[in-house]
Amino acid sequence: MGKDINDSAYWREFEKNELTHSAAHYLMAIDSLRGSLGYARVTDVAEMLEVSRGAASMAITHLKKRKWVKEDPNRFLLLTEEGLAMASIVEHNFRILSKFFESILSVSHDVALADACKMEHLMSLETGRRLLWFMRFVLGDADRAKALEKHMKSYQLVCDKTEDCPLCEGVCLVGPEYHPGKAEV
Repeated sequence: MGKDINDSAYWREFEKNELTHSAAHYLMAIDSLRGSLGYARVTDVAEMLEVSRGAASMAITHLKKRKWVKEDPNRFLLLTEEGLAMASIVEHNFRILSKFFESILSVSHDVALADACKMEHLMSLETGRRLLWFMRFVLGDADRAKALEKHMKSYQLVCDKTEDCPLCEGVCLVGPEYHPGKAEV
């Protein structure tokens, strides 16, 4: 493994991520409930996320400490301006990632949604914006989009060359478990 993979400056950044996967879904659940019902209660959030009321209460308490959630006088949950911004970014990242996986990589709809859900809270604004820009470039030109679609339909995980590959630069990205001429199982 290369130094970049184990460089603590990168992997420690993951642990410093201010928004966890779980917290992101609590924020989005509150936002969704307020949009559909006009209010959100801890019990509603617990039901939507299929967790116990106690687990939801603990998670929401943490979100209140982060000042992303507050309660109105009737004890209905509200997202603060910062909480709403966080939920919005995650939802936006989810749409970008799922569109990229499905429209560019030709991944199945279900896999695209599942993978986007795993990554939505981790992607930086810069990467999200550049993915969006890249998708506009590819999908904004009918001939380019058609060529990509044709290319992706012939997908197979095989690498014929490693020495002069402009992508791998001598270290095959396909991985040791795949060898030239052997299709993915």
